[in-house]
This record gives sequence, C-alpha cells and structure tokens, in this order.
Amino acid sequence: MGNRRTLLLLVLVLFSTLVASVCGYEYEGRRREREEEEEESEQKTQGEKWFLLRQLHDVVKTDAGSMRLVKGGYRRDSFLHSPMHIGFISMEPNSLFIPQYLDSDLVLFVHHGEARVGHIYKDELAERHLKHGDVYTIPAGSAFYLENRVQNQRLHIICSIGITSESMGWRAFQSFFIGGGIYPASILAGFDHATLSTALNVSTAELSSFLTRQSSGPIVHLSGSHHTNIWTKFVAQEPHKKLAHLKRIVNFGEEASPKEEESTWSLGKFVCFYLNRKGVAKRVNHKAPSTYNLYNRKPDFKNNYGWSRKLDESDYSPLQVSGNGVYLVNLSPGSMMAPHVNPTAIEYGVVLKGTGRIQIVYPNGTLAMNASVQEGDVFWVPRYFPFCQIASTNGPFEFFGFTTSARRNHQQFLVGKNSLMQSLRGPEFAAAFGISEKRLKKITNAQHEQVILPSSSATLGDKPIHEF
Repeated sequence: MGNRRTLLLLVLVLFSTLVASVCGYEYEGRRREREEEEEESEQKTQGEKWFLLRQLHDVVKTDAGSMRLVKGGYRRDSFLHSPMHIGFISMEPNSLFIPQYLDSDLVLFVHHGEARVGHIYKDELAERHLKHGDVYTIPAGSAFYLENRVQNQRLHIICSIGITSESMGWRAFQSFFIGGGIYPASILAGFDHATLSTALNVSTAELSSFLTRQSSGPIVHLSGSHHTNIWTKFVAQEPHKKLAHLKRIVNFGEEASPKEEESTWSLGKFVCFYLNRKGVAKRVNHKAPSTYNLYNRKPDFKNNYGWSRKLDESDYSPLQVSGNGVYLVNLSPGSMMAPHVNPTAIEYGVVLKGTGRIQIVYPNGTLAMNASVQEGDVFWVPRYFPFCQIASTNGPFEFFGFTTSARRNHQQFLVGKNSLMQSLRGPEFAAAFGISEKRLKKITNAQHEQVILPSSSATLGDKPIHEF
C-alpha cells in the first residue's frame, strides 16, 4: 500500500512538472511572439519615419503663392544618406516668383497649370513656356524667375533641389534674390550705400527708395485686386521709360572684364531684359535648352498592368548639369512594380494620383517599411535597397520622381520574367536556396509577366497559389 502511494505521488509530481514545463514553454513562446511583433512594429514605425518624407516646411508663403519643402537628410547613427530635397511650388494666377539664383541645381516638373520661366543661359536671357508634364532644368547660380500668367488657374510645380558639396549648407538651400526690398532683401542692398550709389550713378536718396519699395515677399501678384507693386509698374511702363530708368541700373553689371563677360550670368543684362521685355525681345536666347514633356514620351515599358517612362541624359541633355534622372509610373488597380533594386541611384517618388503601398527591404533581408501612401506623399529609397510599389485595388496609382544619377539607371528586377531569378537560374542558385534545380525552375517560371505584375486575383482568379 505504501509503495502505491509513493508511486502515485511520484506520478503526480512528474505530471505537475510536465504541465509546468508546457505552460512555461507556451508562455515563453507567446512572450517571444509578442517581442517579435513589437520589434517588427517598431521597425515598421522607424522605417516610415525614415523613408516617408511627410514633414513639409514652409520656405516661402505669401498671398500670391508658396514654396514648401520636404527635406532629405541623414542620421548620425546610420549609413543612410538622402542627398536631395523635394520642393512644391504653388502660385496664384497672374503671379511672379521674383528673380533669384540658388546654390543648388533645380529640376522643375509642372504638375498642374502653365508657367513661363526665364533664366540666364550663356549670358543671355532665355524664356520658355512650360505646360502640364514638362520638365526643365535650372543650374545652380543661374538667375531665373517664374511667372503664372494664366487667368483663373493655379500653378503647381514639383522640383528637385540637389544637395552637393558646393551647396552652402546654411539651410536646405540658399536663395539669393536679385530683386527685392524690405521683404525679401535684394542682394544689392548688402553693399555699402555710398559704393552702390556710385556704381549705379544715382543719389543715395533715390537708391534708398529703390531698395525699400518691395515688401510683398518672394512671390508677388502682378495685377488684379491686390495692390500694384514695383514689378507690375515696371512691366506696365512704356519701353522708352523703362530704358531711361534702367540706364541708371544696368551700368552696375555691365562694366566687366572680357573674362567676366563670359560668366554664367550678367546682372545688368538680366534686369534689363526682364524689365524691358518688349524693347529687347530679339535678345531671347533660342539656343537654350527646350522643355521635355513626360506625358508625350512613348512609354519605355508598357503592358496590360501599367506603364513607365524614364528620362536620362541620353534623352534630355540638360539633366547632365543637375545629375538627376526623372521618371513617371502608372499602375493599374491592384498591380505592382516588381521587386527591384537601383544599382546606380537613390530614388525619390511623389504620389500624383491614387493610393498604394511602398515596401522597402533592409540589406539583412528584413522588412524596413510597408507603408500606405496617398496623393502628395513623398518617399525615398536608398541605393541598393530592394523595394516595390503596389497599387490599391480601388483605382490607378501614379507616381513621379527623381533619381540621383542622370545616367541610364538599369534597374535590376528580382522577380518576374527576365529578372535576376531567371538569369541566375542554375545549380548554384538552386544550392543557395537548398532546393533542386527542377523545383527552382518551376518557381522561377510561375510568373509569366515582367516589370509590372498583375495582382494575384488577376493571375490566379479563385485558384490557390501553386505549391512546389
């Protein structure tokens, strides 16, 4: 009887130990799952904070328009570096972004409306008309202005602002306003007034009046219900009156040495042309680069699921100056740009239409970001990082963007027909996955499309995905 009790007690002890072990294992398993989920959630949050550029900063804001910026940047604790800012210029009808030059290259893309851009090209002023879909470049240090002369239509421009070793680095970029007054100040105002009045051959009283009349900001109304400003008055003047006034100004920039006359721009010529457009229209530089319209370009790739257009220096030589490429992609509902890698450039994207998702992968094979994006969102993808874009099922997904290389960017697609999986298919690749060549062949041949892929419902219908 005693032996039975001892045996029964031993069984109960072992059972209790087993139950405790199982419970402990289950608890530990749940704890690890929670930690992994929390780590994945934290990683996703950090990824969205880093790869989605959602913080818009006001650079210029007036009654006539605004310029907002999403800044690229870098983290001190990371090797990731984003060497480009994306700007959004919005201008009311009949407005002007006053003459200036930047310490950074500028690539303009007209998202909505029409514009007139004037800038100095080989020491002469060139004017170009920009319309929806047009791309145009303005080199760093080249004086320029923007006008929206269309009645009852706002102008919206998306632009890239390059960060180079030559950028001054005081801010995201630095504007030097040629025209101006109290706000913004003209760069002329920085000279000693005695020196400047001598250079312009005007009295200090007239100089003071000239440099303090403008106070409407960098983007101004040219006419309409708002007060008439100094730029409107200049444009409205008769040619002979403009010339009489400008003779006192132009000398400041015209007395230059032969070497200086070959410089990128001349202040005197710029001001003279702008304020007396009718009188010197024949001086417009028709040899300056023309615009390039992305929507008029034949798609570089197109199938039933979408299309893509790319622009590099071989298509549009002005991109050599900025060192940027440009692209435009339209995905049909539910389709995706196949997972791929940019081996030569960092990529920036701006959602123009619809909604979708952006997935980016870290070098260690973990998901860096899986974020929903909508119209107006800006994202960037570091060089070498695998990523893909996926359209929502409720409509087309269109996005435009810039790359940090003007050379042809041979994207390496990881999945799909003619992808790296097809090119590398062989015993070595099969061994890397630990599967047979036959099984690898079935997997790589399962997708019949390339570059832009259909949704699973479009390819499989209600059938389950193949098991290999």
